[in-house]
Amino acid sequence: MFRHVGRCPNSLKWPRTRVLLAPTPARAVIHAIVNETNPLVAARMAQTPQPMRRSAPICALRELRPPTPGRGAARERTTMYEQRIKTVRRLLGEMGLTQMIVSDPRSIQYLTGAYVEPGERFLALTIVEGKAPVLFLNRLFTAPKSLPCEAFSFDDVDNPLPEVAKLLHAEETCGVDKNLAARFLVPLMEAHAAKSFALGSPAVDGARAIKSVEEQELMRAASATNDQAMVRFRELVHEGSTEREIADELEGIYRELGASGHSFDPIVSFGANAADPHHMPDDTKLKVGDVVLFDVGCRQDEYCSDMTRTFFWSEPTAKQREVYELVRRANEAGRAAVHPGARFCDIDKAARDVIAEAGYGEYFTHRLGHQIGLDEH
Repeated sequence: MFRHVGRCPNSLKWPRTRVLLAPTPARAVIHAIVNETNPLVAARMAQTPQPMRRSAPICALRELRPPTPGRGAARERTTMYEQRIKTVRRLLGEMGLTQMIVSDPRSIQYLTGAYVEPGERFLALTIVEGKAPVLFLNRLFTAPKSLPCEAFSFDDVDNPLPEVAKLLHAEETCGVDKNLAARFLVPLMEAHAAKSFALGSPAVDGARAIKSVEEQELMRAASATNDQAMVRFRELVHEGSTEREIADELEGIYRELGASGHSFDPIVSFGANAADPHHMPDDTKLKVGDVVLFDVGCRQDEYCSDMTRTFFWSEPTAKQREVYELVRRANEAGRAAVHPGARFCDIDKAARDVIAEAGYGEYFTHRLGHQIGLDEH
């Protein structure tokens, strides 16, 4: 039987040795445990152009939630997306922009309900003042029947960019998101499709950062699944096991618990590897005295969870306990700084100061946390 500290599930038996939730060496514990304290996590297109063909979408590809029977439910979802687009228009206005090209697949999903991974193909949603939004979608893909926008389909032999340019106000600046590839942006610039182009991502990111009640519920459910999975993950650990062996078993557990899979590639680290914030599991074997770090998350009903937990294979030393308690205090200080209107930098500083005052500031090399939702970051 082993003892545990911190936010760890109830004790369970592991063979021959005690296990304690405990810090890694300073850099690893600051990454691992401060990351899990993140109070912001839940808070916030050559070829010759050919004529374009407008077509109605065929069927639903993937929506944020399984459809509820009835026209009323479909209309309710459409209204939700329309409201989100309206919010983006408002935020663009605050930035002095009247039009934007959104190309990020998850942002397009957020605004329309249609999720497509286009690969090298063009995918975009145009949001232009005085015009209906238009989703540009290769004919290889389909979209939900009830789109809150118009849709233009095209084939691989088509060049959709001239059609995009026709929708834009050439005398005004056009916002583009941070995901729009140069192979699409540069031709639009050369065609003078807009007066100039500016980064418009803050408008979309700002809308996505404020979660609806439904989104909050979905995120809590994904996080709860992660909690359940962590109990199972601990049971996989035994002396002589390798990081890769354990990591290979995680997705199956997530699926058994109702998730669709990982929200990002899982990190399982033993010993000194735990000091590498983005270490990828390898053939390192677990031995007595090692730190065991899990940085994992699942995707459930399209929304992501992300959790870091640090265990110790045997009794932690006095120094390790000391660092653990230090990071716990930083955790609590960050949480205490969260309130409506609080600036991200002030929340970060509240936690960072605790670490720095104890002499470990040089190891706090990352941000306090990150936003999360349809994307893990």
